[in-house]
Amino acid sequence: MSKSLTSQSDQILADAAAVKRRVQMGPSIGSKSRALKREHLWKKIAAIAISIGVILVAAGIVGAIIDGIGFYGVLLTVLAAVVATVVLGSGMKLKVPTPERLAKEPLKVLAGKTEIWLESQRPALPAPAVTLIDQIGVQLDMLAPQLQTLEENSEPAREIRKLVGEHLPELITGYRKIPASMRQEKRGERTPDEQLIHGLGVIEREIASATRTIAEGDADKLAIRGRYLELKYDGVADSQ
Repeated sequence: MSKSLTSQSDQILADAAAVKRRVQMGPSIGSKSRALKREHLWKKIAAIAISIGVILVAAGIVGAIIDGIGFYGVLLTVLAAVVATVVLGSGMKLKVPTPERLAKEPLKVLAGKTEIWLESQRPALPAPAVTLIDQIGVQLDMLAPQLQTLEENSEPAREIRKLVGEHLPELITGYRKIPASMRQEKRGERTPDEQLIHGLGVIEREIASATRTIAEGDADKLAIRGRYLELKYDGVADSQ
């Protein structure tokens, strides 16, 4: 009994360490999410620069009115600039889109926003699923230029949104609702871990197929085929 508890404790600690490593590393899974992060960083830098500029101008105006701000005035100015930098630097965080929001994102940012959401899910997924998430990131990068050729409200656009904005989040959130202790218990032909990996593989192939279909000029014929039903009726969400 003691040995079993020790083994379980060791496993929990190992899992926690693995999660910590993934969170710390947190690499982008695609160029589109990397571009969105870069854009957000520049916005943050601009906001900090503007706030410091305002503080310096205000200090200059006060100094001109009272004939200098003195040592303590300079100290307060520096302190205000530091506070503004810390507050804006830590407060302006890149927002991770919700699954509900993903399906409504404009096509030009859909791939990048989906990649950012997937990156936020990686720490909670088993290693084989993380590998597939990285592969999906590659496919989303390839899909992104093709999305620029579609009308926002066209049928192909709706099908793509259904795939990456509905089926993909449903698969992962359904898996995460299952207690960790039950994820390796067989339900039907597969365990929840196996169902997740199978489902992610289906989605990765469908994104690749959609990219080819649009690139070949057959966007009007684009259809997310019956394999989606595997996710809906044979997927993790229905294994609870």
